[in-house]
Amino acid sequence: MIAVPAKVAVLASGRGSNLAALLDAQARGELPVEFVLVGSDKASAGALRLAEAANIPTLALDPRSYPDRRAFDLDLFQRVAASGADWLVLAGFMRILDGEALRPWVGRIINIHPSLLPKYRGLHTHRRALEAGDREHGASVHFVTAELDGGPVIAQARLPIETGDDEQLLAQRLLPLEHRLLPAVLGLLVSGRLQWDGQAPRFDDRPLATPLRLGDDGLSP
Repeated sequence: MIAVPAKVAVLASGRGSNLAALLDAQARGELPVEFVLVGSDKASAGALRLAEAANIPTLALDPRSYPDRRAFDLDLFQRVAASGADWLVLAGFMRILDGEALRPWVGRIINIHPSLLPKYRGLHTHRRALEAGDREHGASVHFVTAELDGGPVIAQARLPIETGDDEQLLAQRLLPLEHRLLPAVLGLLVSGRLQWDGQAPRFDDRPLATPLRLGDDGLSP
């Protein structure tokens, strides 16, 4: 029997570098998924152009054309559901999500965030890590809940902060790790090795007590 690839939708607000990493992993045969939709809250988002070039259906909705955030989110998530997606990936989607719209997706939606959560939820994470004098920085992939960047953390990539790092340089050095981290986590999800038990992540049928860590050979406890 031939396995049917998991269907994945992606939401992004920016240039789409993490989407590009997912597409590259799929092309290399490392990510057995079918991308069924790429959506954005910005019609000019580079992620949409990447999707169009890859013949993936796209969706752009303008939040300003809705009466409030809840109405926008409900419509967006209804359209994502209509795409047939099994999983939803937030890859630089810069919006706070309404809890009611999100509820049917909890356990099937992940986000990548450029900090070692629970540190530095929200914006300007690289600047905040530098201002705090941190010796280490990184990125996290977590299950999404209604709490901003507050869902259970699945996996992290870490790198030391070096003398001479500024906000831009630190972001540039972290990005290649993000591009490995997100496809690796999605691969574990679609394989069934990583699951949501209703409250927390499980890895290989065991509770995930601490986030998986990205190393040279991929993710490991």
